[in-house]
Amino acid sequence: MSAPLTVGFDLDMTLVDSAAGIVATFQAAFAEIPGAPALTRDDVWPYIGIPLRATVEALAPQLDADEAVAHYRTVYPTLGARMVQLLPGALDAIAAVRSAGGRVLVISAKTQAGVEEVLTTVGLHAGPHAPDLVVGDLFAGAKGVRLKLEDATVYVGDHPGDVEAARVASALAVAVATGPTSSQALHEAGADVVLPDLTAFPSWLASTFPA
Repeated sequence: MSAPLTVGFDLDMTLVDSAAGIVATFQAAFAEIPGAPALTRDDVWPYIGIPLRATVEALAPQLDADEAVAHYRTVYPTLGARMVQLLPGALDAIAAVRSAGGRVLVISAKTQAGVEEVLTTVGLHAGPHAPDLVVGDLFAGAKGVRLKLEDATVYVGDHPGDVEAARVASALAVAVATGPTSSQALHEAGADVVLPDLTAFPSWLASTFPA
Protein backbone atom coordinates (compact mmCIF):
# COMPACT_ATOMS: atom_id res chain seq x y z
CA MET A 1 0.00 0.00 0.00
CA SER A 2 1.36 3.43 -0.92
CA ALA A 3 1.81 6.10 1.75
CA PRO A 4 -1.08 8.53 2.14
CA LEU A 5 -0.85 11.83 0.31
CA THR A 6 0.55 14.57 2.54
CA VAL A 7 0.93 18.07 1.15
CA GLY A 8 2.73 20.85 2.97
CA PHE A 9 2.22 24.52 2.16
CA ASP A 10 4.33 27.52 2.97
CA LEU A 11 2.31 30.45 4.32
CA ASP A 12 3.54 33.92 3.28
CA MET A 13 3.04 34.59 -0.43
CA THR A 14 2.02 30.96 -1.00
CA LEU A 15 -1.33 30.60 0.76
CA VAL A 16 -1.67 34.23 1.82
CA ASP A 17 -0.72 37.67 0.57
CA SER A 18 1.00 39.06 3.63
CA ALA A 19 3.12 41.71 1.90
CA ALA A 20 1.15 44.81 2.86
CA GLY A 21 0.95 43.75 6.50
CA ILE A 22 4.65 42.92 6.73
CA VAL A 23 5.62 46.25 5.16
CA ALA A 24 3.28 48.20 7.44
CA THR A 25 4.62 46.40 10.49
CA PHE A 26 8.23 47.13 9.57
CA GLN A 27 7.38 50.77 9.00
CA ALA A 28 5.56 51.09 12.33
CA ALA A 29 8.17 49.15 14.30
CA PHE A 30 11.12 51.02 12.80
CA ALA A 31 9.43 54.35 13.49
CA GLU A 32 9.89 53.59 17.20
CA ILE A 33 13.63 52.93 16.92
CA PRO A 34 16.11 55.81 16.71
CA GLY A 35 18.32 55.55 13.65
CA ALA A 36 16.10 53.06 11.84
CA PRO A 37 15.58 53.67 8.12
CA ALA A 38 12.25 54.66 6.59
CA LEU A 39 11.32 51.61 4.53
CA THR A 40 9.25 51.33 1.36
CA ARG A 41 7.46 48.30 -0.02
CA ASP A 42 10.24 47.89 -2.58
CA ASP A 43 12.79 47.70 0.25
CA VAL A 44 10.94 44.94 2.08
CA TRP A 45 9.49 42.90 -0.80
CA PRO A 46 12.62 40.87 -1.66
CA TYR A 47 12.83 39.58 1.92
CA ILE A 48 9.25 38.49 2.48
CA GLY A 49 9.15 34.86 3.56
CA ILE A 50 12.63 34.58 5.05
CA PRO A 51 13.27 34.55 8.81
CA LEU A 52 12.57 37.88 10.49
CA ARG A 53 16.01 38.33 12.04
CA ALA A 54 17.73 37.83 8.68
CA THR A 55 15.41 40.43 7.16
CA VAL A 56 16.20 42.96 9.88
CA GLU A 57 19.93 42.37 9.49
CA ALA A 58 19.67 42.92 5.73
CA LEU A 59 17.46 46.02 5.87
CA ALA A 60 19.05 47.75 8.86
CA PRO A 61 22.42 46.24 9.82
CA GLN A 62 23.12 49.26 12.03
CA LEU A 63 20.30 48.35 14.44
CA ASP A 64 20.28 45.99 17.39
CA ALA A 65 18.57 43.05 15.70
CA ASP A 66 17.06 41.72 18.93
CA GLU A 67 15.46 45.09 19.68
CA ALA A 68 14.12 45.49 16.15
CA VAL A 69 12.69 41.96 16.09
CA ALA A 70 11.02 42.54 19.46
CA HIS A 71 9.41 45.77 18.20
CA TYR A 72 8.18 44.01 15.05
CA ARG A 73 6.65 41.14 16.98
CA THR A 74 4.87 43.54 19.33
CA VAL A 75 3.27 45.40 16.43
CA TYR A 76 2.47 42.53 14.06
CA PRO A 77 -0.57 40.95 15.82
CA THR A 78 -2.56 44.19 15.88
CA LEU A 79 -1.42 45.56 12.51
CA GLY A 80 0.22 43.21 10.04
CA ALA A 81 -1.76 40.07 10.78
CA ARG A 82 -5.03 41.92 10.23
CA MET A 83 -4.04 43.00 6.71
CA VAL A 84 -3.40 39.49 5.36
CA GLN A 85 -5.62 38.06 2.61
CA LEU A 86 -5.90 34.63 1.02
CA LEU A 87 -4.19 34.34 -2.35
CA PRO A 88 -6.27 33.19 -5.34
CA GLY A 89 -6.68 29.44 -5.39
CA ALA A 90 -5.68 28.83 -1.76
CA LEU A 91 -8.99 27.34 -0.66
CA ASP A 92 -9.31 25.24 -3.79
CA ALA A 93 -5.75 23.93 -3.35
CA ILE A 94 -6.51 22.76 0.18
CA ALA A 95 -9.85 21.30 -0.93
CA ALA A 96 -8.09 19.40 -3.72
CA VAL A 97 -5.75 17.72 -1.25
CA ARG A 98 -8.67 16.80 0.99
CA SER A 99 -10.66 15.47 -1.97
CA ALA A 100 -7.72 13.22 -2.78
CA GLY A 101 -7.80 11.86 0.77
CA GLY A 102 -4.67 13.73 1.78
CA ARG A 103 -3.39 15.59 4.83
CA VAL A 104 -2.68 19.33 4.74
CA LEU A 105 0.29 20.84 6.59
CA VAL A 106 1.30 24.48 6.96
CA ILE A 107 5.01 24.88 7.67
CA SER A 108 6.30 28.45 7.90
CA ALA A 109 9.25 30.61 8.93
CA LYS A 110 6.83 32.78 10.92
CA THR A 111 6.61 32.22 14.64
CA GLN A 112 4.03 29.68 15.73
CA ALA A 113 1.91 32.49 17.19
CA GLY A 114 2.27 34.51 13.98
CA VAL A 115 1.14 31.63 11.81
CA GLU A 116 -1.88 31.02 13.99
CA GLU A 117 -2.78 34.74 13.98
CA VAL A 118 -2.67 34.80 10.18
CA LEU A 119 -4.70 31.60 9.82
CA THR A 120 -7.32 33.07 12.14
CA THR A 121 -7.47 36.29 10.11
CA VAL A 122 -8.10 34.45 6.83
CA GLY A 123 -10.47 31.88 8.32
CA LEU A 124 -8.21 28.83 8.10
CA HIS A 125 -7.95 28.24 11.84
CA ALA A 126 -11.07 26.06 11.92
CA GLY A 127 -13.53 24.39 9.60
CA PRO A 128 -13.08 22.22 6.52
CA HIS A 129 -10.04 24.13 5.23
CA ALA A 130 -8.11 24.14 8.50
CA PRO A 131 -4.71 22.41 8.23
CA ASP A 132 -4.10 19.11 9.98
CA LEU A 133 -0.79 20.42 11.31
CA VAL A 134 0.62 23.93 11.74
CA VAL A 135 4.31 24.47 12.48
CA GLY A 136 6.18 27.77 12.68
CA ASP A 137 9.76 28.93 13.22
CA LEU A 138 11.23 26.75 10.44
CA PHE A 139 12.99 27.75 7.24
CA ALA A 140 14.60 25.95 4.29
CA GLY A 141 16.28 22.71 5.37
CA ALA A 142 14.76 22.86 8.85
CA LYS A 143 11.32 22.81 7.21
CA GLY A 144 12.44 19.77 5.28
CA VAL A 145 13.39 17.88 8.43
CA ARG A 146 9.89 18.34 9.82
CA LEU A 147 8.28 17.53 6.49
CA LYS A 148 10.26 14.31 6.37
CA LEU A 149 8.98 13.37 9.83
CA GLU A 150 5.46 13.84 8.49
CA ASP A 151 6.17 11.73 5.36
CA ALA A 152 5.32 14.70 3.15
CA THR A 153 4.64 13.85 -0.48
CA VAL A 154 4.66 17.42 -1.78
CA TYR A 155 5.78 20.78 -0.45
CA VAL A 156 4.45 23.96 -2.02
CA GLY A 157 6.19 27.31 -1.61
CA ASP A 158 7.31 30.50 -3.30
CA HIS A 159 10.98 30.68 -2.26
CA PRO A 160 14.16 28.72 -3.09
CA GLY A 161 14.25 27.83 0.60
CA ASP A 162 10.97 25.99 0.08
CA VAL A 163 12.50 24.02 -2.78
CA GLU A 164 15.35 23.10 -0.44
CA ALA A 165 12.81 22.00 2.17
CA ALA A 166 11.16 19.66 -0.31
CA ARG A 167 14.51 18.22 -1.32
CA VAL A 168 15.47 17.51 2.30
CA ALA A 169 12.12 15.78 2.79
CA SER A 170 12.43 13.77 -0.45
CA ALA A 171 9.14 15.37 -1.50
CA LEU A 172 8.07 16.89 -4.79
CA ALA A 173 8.98 20.58 -4.88
CA VAL A 174 6.07 22.61 -6.24
CA ALA A 175 6.83 26.32 -6.55
CA VAL A 176 4.37 29.15 -7.09
CA ALA A 177 5.51 32.44 -8.58
CA THR A 178 3.43 34.60 -6.25
CA GLY A 179 6.30 35.83 -4.09
CA PRO A 180 9.51 37.78 -4.66
CA THR A 181 11.24 34.96 -6.57
CA SER A 182 10.72 34.75 -10.34
CA SER A 183 9.58 31.62 -12.16
CA GLN A 184 13.01 31.33 -13.77
CA ALA A 185 14.80 31.55 -10.43
CA LEU A 186 12.47 28.91 -8.96
CA HIS A 187 13.26 26.59 -11.88
CA GLU A 188 16.96 27.25 -11.38
CA ALA A 189 16.60 26.44 -7.68
CA GLY A 190 15.47 22.95 -8.68
CA ALA A 191 11.70 23.03 -8.37
CA ASP A 192 10.02 19.99 -9.93
CA VAL A 193 7.23 22.20 -11.22
CA VAL A 194 6.59 25.96 -11.18
CA LEU A 195 2.99 27.16 -11.26
CA PRO A 196 1.90 30.77 -11.78
CA ASP A 197 -0.22 30.57 -8.61
CA LEU A 198 -2.34 28.13 -6.63
CA THR A 199 -5.23 28.28 -9.08
CA ALA A 200 -3.22 25.81 -11.19
CA PHE A 201 -2.57 23.45 -8.28
CA PRO A 202 -5.75 21.30 -8.27
CA SER A 203 -5.32 20.24 -11.91
CA TRP A 204 -1.63 19.55 -11.34
CA LEU A 205 -2.44 17.44 -8.29
CA ALA A 206 -5.14 15.50 -10.11
CA SER A 207 -2.83 14.70 -13.04
CA THR A 208 0.12 13.79 -10.82
CA PHE A 209 -1.82 11.72 -8.26
CA PRO A 210 -4.83 10.32 -10.14
CA ALA A 211 -7.46 8.64 -8.02
